[in-house]
Amino acid sequence: MAPRIADPGQLKALRAQARESMDLREGLKDLRITVHLGTCGIAAGAREIITELMAQLTRAGVTDVTVRQAGCAGLCNEEPMLTLTDAAGREFRYGRLDRNRVRLIVEGHVLGGNPVAACLVSA
Repeated sequence: MAPRIADPGQLKALRAQARESMDLREGLKDLRITVHLGTCGIAAGAREIITELMAQLTRAGVTDVTVRQAGCAGLCNEEPMLTLTDAAGREFRYGRLDRNRVRLIVEGHVLGGNPVAACLVSA
């Protein structure tokens, strides 16, 4: 059972400690993948994409990637989409995703370090 929080100062300290821990773990990750789950993305199948992405990463034994969710990227006609951000901060947007394209991105970009041109919307 979690200890009771006695005052607002204690709560702020706990939040700061948790944020620091999360930032430290985040700094250990080489890649960040953001799956866009705005209403247009969800309607186009983004929930299935994030499920497939997690399955592909697990199958490949990938543990140094942060997977996040975000809203619409403003390119509804390209949904479902994900954005892959590398350690240098470069963003690669992949669109019109399906299970096969997710597999290509994991194999080519995540594991191989090479952007998958056939799936790119922008880089």
